[in-house]
Order: sequence, then C-alpha cells, then structure tokens
Amino acid sequence: MIELNNISKIYQVGEVEVKALDGVSFSCEKGEMISIMGHSGSGKSTMMNILGCLDRPTAGQYSLDGEDVAKLSDDQLAVIRNKKLGFVFQSYNLLPRITALANVELPLIYAGKNHRHTRALEALKATEIDKRSRHLPEEMSGGEKQRVAIARAIVNDPLVILADEPTGNLDSATSHTIMDLFTDLNRRGITIIIVTHEADIAAYTRRTIRVSDGKIIEDRIR
Repeated sequence: MIELNNISKIYQVGEVEVKALDGVSFSCEKGEMISIMGHSGSGKSTMMNILGCLDRPTAGQYSLDGEDVAKLSDDQLAVIRNKKLGFVFQSYNLLPRITALANVELPLIYAGKNHRHTRALEALKATEIDKRSRHLPEEMSGGEKQRVAIARAIVNDPLVILADEPTGNLDSATSHTIMDLFTDLNRRGITIIIVTHEADIAAYTRRTIRVSDGKIIEDRIR
C-alpha cells in the first residue's frame, strides 16, 4: 500500500545543501504497524513528512494506495491527506477554543461529510474519551488530549495513521495506555506508522525501521 523507492530530500541552507534523506526505499503492506527510530537529525521526521504528503521528495518515487503522490498538485495532496491519512502529533495540535467533539468534527467538515456529530462521537467512543466530548482541551490531561487527537485521526476512516512522537509529552503509564489504544486500532485493520526514539514504545510494533544520516540502516521484523 505504501512504497518509497530511492527517496532523497535535500534542503538548501544558505549555500550549503543538507541531505535529509539519501536513497530511502521501503514498502508497507495494509495492516502493518511500524515504528521508525533514529536520533535527532537522522531523517526520521523528514521521512514522516513525506509519507504524510506534507513535503515533497527531491528525487525518487512515493506510491500511496497505488498512486504516485509525488506528482500530485498541492490541492490533490490536500485531498489525499484528508481522505487517506490520519495524523497524531506530540503536541496534540488541538484547537484550544473549541470542544473535543468540535475538534474531531474538523476533518469531516473539510471533507464535506454529513452526520458529522454522530461520526465524531463514534470516534471519541472508539478512543474511550466520549465522556469528555464537551470539554475544552485546556480542561484535559495530556493523555485525554492525545485520545481526542487520535479520534480526530480516525474519524475519516483513513488508510494510514501517521504518529510523530505521540507519547513524547506523556508520562510512562499514560504512554503505554496510548500505545495499547494504537495496538487495538491496528487489530481493527488500520495501518499505523509511529516515529519514536523510545525503545519501549517501538516494542509495541512488530516491525522497526532505523534511520541514520538519512539512510535506513535496519529494517527488522520481530
């Protein structure tokens, strides 16, 4: 379902070229749960941005669900992000002045979907945070906010959830609770790719890809 073929990404910093990714290739089948690991500056976040159609590769081919997304326009990429991808971030990225329910409804509004209230509430129930649906983000703990963010990510029934350091702002116990939730979603058939630097978080996934200096140095299946 996902295939990266010889992907490179070069950034121009003044007169210096920085190669964030250098010939990265890997594929991911539907239903996999993968962790991407690497130290700061290894290229793992750049890889996640390309997987999420938030950035374009300098060279190489990226195929998502049989479509070469590297050749799509910005508007087409926005449609792909809304319909096929769900995002979960370390900092939650919830709008602070609206309720949890309204935050989860946002992707449905952008997609022009009907029955938004019902669908958003179902997503909140799936992440076991529906009892807090009328609360603002500032009234929630970090774990609760991350459950809302995951509900927002799944509300459009995406093919893939991309999670960038989703436990980075959480304590250990809450982190494992959130990873149990990701594992349950994966059992339901959702493909999940998680960027993390924590070995105990990566241990939840059956496959781990390690990145260093813009290259994949290990692709291991337990």
